Amino acid sequence: MGEFDLIRRFFQRPVHRAALGVGDDCALLAPAPGMQLAVSSDMLVEGRHFFADVDPAALGHKALAVNLSDLAACGARPLAFTLALALPRAEAAWLQPFAAGLLTLADAHGCELVGGDTTGGPLNICITVFGEVPAGQALLRSGAQAGDDLWVSGTLGDARLALEALQGRIALAPDVLAATRERLERPTPRVALGLALRGVATSAIDLSDGLLGDLGHILAASGVGACIDWPIAMQLIAASQGGESAEAGFDAELLRQCVLAGGDDYELAFTAPPAQRSAVEAAGRQCGTPVTRIGRIEAGSGLRLLDGAGRELPAQRWASFDHFA
Repeated sequence: MGEFDLIRRFFQRPVHRAALGVGDDCALLAPAPGMQLAVSSDMLVEGRHFFADVDPAALGHKALAVNLSDLAACGARPLAFTLALALPRAEAAWLQPFAAGLLTLADAHGCELVGGDTTGGPLNICITVFGEVPAGQALLRSGAQAGDDLWVSGTLGDARLALEALQGRIALAPDVLAATRERLERPTPRVALGLALRGVATSAIDLSDGLLGDLGHILAASGVGACIDWPIAMQLIAASQGGESAEAGFDAELLRQCVLAGGDDYELAFTAPPAQRSAVEAAGRQCGTPVTRIGRIEAGSGLRLLDGAGRELPAQRWASFDHFA
């Protein structure tokens, strides 16, 4: 199978929203009047971001999901994406499920594949996604204000728990492993929540590298500090253990690492004034996405983590993921 046969067979589709899609030297996108383009790129590399034996359908899903998560954090509606794909071999048995996982998620969000590139080499997937957001309404990292509530969507730590189990460092019950592995390999981009938070949230970020590290980007961009209530944060992992006590059967230090710095959550962390609590909760209900208030934004700088007795924990001990650290 040649390069262009591969593209025609698995990735060339009619476009309905883009002005021109796959097959020319450039794709053409035309955002609606008064809208801005939101653009983001993410790369997944075998051995770094996923296991060599991962289900190709799950990999196709995740490759796009992590990009859609960036649009969600910006409050942008997906439009289109490009795919750059390096393959060790052009095998239909792998490409068919990969394309199915990728394009099923794309169709669910009305996001069209409009171009890209293919080449031989170690397995590497790079997607650039395009969305649109009304001018002046994008959610940014720089808008948090002292006194704002700090919220997160969904649950945190599930993906890291699955990774620990798959690498043989902990044991999980089969049903718990299946549920947490689904969170690791098929994350749910919170696009609908991001759209619902426009005009409500003051800042937002998607959680790809871990809560503490990603929240640090909001604090730096906004010039503020934050305080997190650890017992409340721990509630975010209870769902991955069938609703049982979050600390039951697990080392407390491991759980702190999973929740605070585990990475691969692809949930949203965001801030909003206390007066918007009802609006935030309504947005979560509207989208079918749980939202939890885990702390508050403070004047000054730095991040404080408080235990149930109000004692400060050393937040710096739980380092989030860094590719080059």
